[in-house]
Amino acid sequence: MVGEYRYTRVLLKLSGEVLAGEQGFGIEPSVVDRLTEEIKSVHEMGVSLGVVIGGGNIVRGALASQQGMDRVQADHMGMLATVVNALAVQDLLETKGVDTRVLTAIRMEEIAEPYIRRRALRHIEKGRVVLFAGGTGNPYFSTDTAAVLRATEIEADVVIKATKVQGVYTADPATNPGAEFIRTISFREVMTRELAIMDAAAVSLCKENGLPIIVLSLEDRGAVASAIRGEPVGTLVS
Repeated sequence: MVGEYRYTRVLLKLSGEVLAGEQGFGIEPSVVDRLTEEIKSVHEMGVSLGVVIGGGNIVRGALASQQGMDRVQADHMGMLATVVNALAVQDLLETKGVDTRVLTAIRMEEIAEPYIRRRALRHIEKGRVVLFAGGTGNPYFSTDTAAVLRATEIEADVVIKATKVQGVYTADPATNPGAEFIRTISFREVMTRELAIMDAAAVSLCKENGLPIIVLSLEDRGAVASAIRGEPVGTLVS
């Protein structure tokens, strides 16, 4: 059945803000429940799945640095926030019978395995959902860049970025009602038009490696599974 899908190895990128739900901060259990149902349904398709979750629902390193905090210190706090989120998602996934592993770029063996590429590949081969936490392990790099880096390392077919909007627009649809939805777009056009789907480093890395990005809304149930099947969901960047 897996051979029938357009993508058989997927890196799912989730923003930390998604976990906060309507409360805007922290972790909303009902949101994590719905999110893990989506991940479980993809896992049951037999697709190899890695997941990267941001930490913006707890702390955003770049924002904290703009407010006066040392950038390196702020980024380390942000990376630790991604570990908190990964553990929360792991817990609920495993209560639903999905075998998972959290691998973190910052060593903390008491609660997660250190990120080692061969270990990650082995977990994926065994059919486990791998949650990559701790960003890249280095300051000044976003979790978008971490997601693309991990995707290339595990030889993923696509990066799916699940957000709160349907896909890529010509402007922010939340502030500009006239913003037009874009179904397909090239990496070069994303960079030249400075469309904020991912940071420039992440988009450039995808371009260099021929790794497509699909931007879709997590609010649309089943959207991730539909994208994996090759159905026209969200925006395809290639």
